[in-house]
Amino acid sequence: MFSTSSDLKYPFVEKRLHLCLCSPHIQTVRERISMGRFGEPVSAKALRSLFHRIKKILDRAMEVENGRMSHFEVLTAMAFTLFAQENVGIAVIEAGLGGARDATNVICSSGLATSVITTIGEEHLAALGGSLESIATAKSGIIKQGRPVVLGGPFLPRIEHILRDKAFLMSSPVVLASDAGNRSKINGVSMLNGRPFQSCDIVIRVERDLKLFIELLDVKLYMLGTHQLQNAVTATCAALCLRHLGWRISDECIRTGLQQTHLLGRSQFLTSKEAQAIGLSGATMLLDGAHTKESARALMETIKMTFPEAGLTLVVAMASDKDHLGFARECLSGGHVNGVVLTEASIAGSKSRTTAASLLRNCWIQASKELGIDVLHDEMSEHQDLSVDQLICLSKLGNKPILAAEASFQASLNTANQILRGRTGDRLGIVVITGSLHIVSLVLATLHHHV
Repeated sequence: MFSTSSDLKYPFVEKRLHLCLCSPHIQTVRERISMGRFGEPVSAKALRSLFHRIKKILDRAMEVENGRMSHFEVLTAMAFTLFAQENVGIAVIEAGLGGARDATNVICSSGLATSVITTIGEEHLAALGGSLESIATAKSGIIKQGRPVVLGGPFLPRIEHILRDKAFLMSSPVVLASDAGNRSKINGVSMLNGRPFQSCDIVIRVERDLKLFIELLDVKLYMLGTHQLQNAVTATCAALCLRHLGWRISDECIRTGLQQTHLLGRSQFLTSKEAQAIGLSGATMLLDGAHTKESARALMETIKMTFPEAGLTLVVAMASDKDHLGFARECLSGGHVNGVVLTEASIAGSKSRTTAASLLRNCWIQASKELGIDVLHDEMSEHQDLSVDQLICLSKLGNKPILAAEASFQASLNTANQILRGRTGDRLGIVVITGSLHIVSLVLATLHHHV
């Protein structure tokens, strides 16, 4: 199994042991290598032992590469060593950057069950050639001779053409998850034990290249949004490919796997107790590591579907290499935004890749002008001496969103709490922590410290 997305998990494989290599991690580096039927992170003891066992080999490789081995390459080498050591039944491997030249792409066709390409977006545009076509070409590098490839999609016609051309050259059967013959839909959103879920129907009927069929009705997905339904369909297609290859995977096993799937920091709602622990008593809090304009659009659509009348207060921190303006446009145009607090979070333990809160605020001001949305912010000359509470009173009069910049994460939460309480009143308000998985990690680390 070889995937280009960490939003796909396969807990429904009926086998003695399976492992998963994915990135980035949220709370501990151990998350990058998960093991067993329940996908538990590799133990610290096993990871430490493995590292010391292969350290001499890594040191020699470092010399050969003139010290240019990356953190991801070292972890990939460790994961593959562990896969071999444990004689795993199946490994789910997520490509790091692209596919063709990625550290993970040393797998030959005889060792591959199926390739999975979920979507083609603009993330890592510069590193992968500067166009969607070059990104598609790079990602198609995981397609192997004679092995099936699952395409998530939907793709632009010219992008799907590139992927299908590569599959044709490699004599690889193609399974298109977004094919018109497949029927998937969201029936509605409900709550269970304080957590929202979407009830979905997933019907897959593939008759070209491979013969695959499954009908799953009323599947409860806790990963919310149409994009997560599409991920579920894509994962189901991958499971059906494994079944076609002889794996024992029942329909009920697939259903259970989908219903039990969750990922930290993706459509993750905190409980009231958890929100209270980090200083937002009574607030509804949503953590989502969206950091591209496409994922921002998906996030806003998910919120609109789940809580259509909710007023939103966003807390946003982003890395320096992201499309800040595009992200801001999607968020401002996608829902009832009462306030946005721009802040900073360390990226990979350093602030060198973090965008300053003041620079983010400038991008959001520009996006609001482009969209014709009047906003209030503390850089406006007429409002520089006003407190947050005074800005809230003004924003309520004109129904204008508030933009504020706070370098401190705790200060950003306090400001978000003020905006939430001042703007929503009796109406449901949601604090959304987004823009980077690193700020999500900071929230969860703070929560772990208090709970």
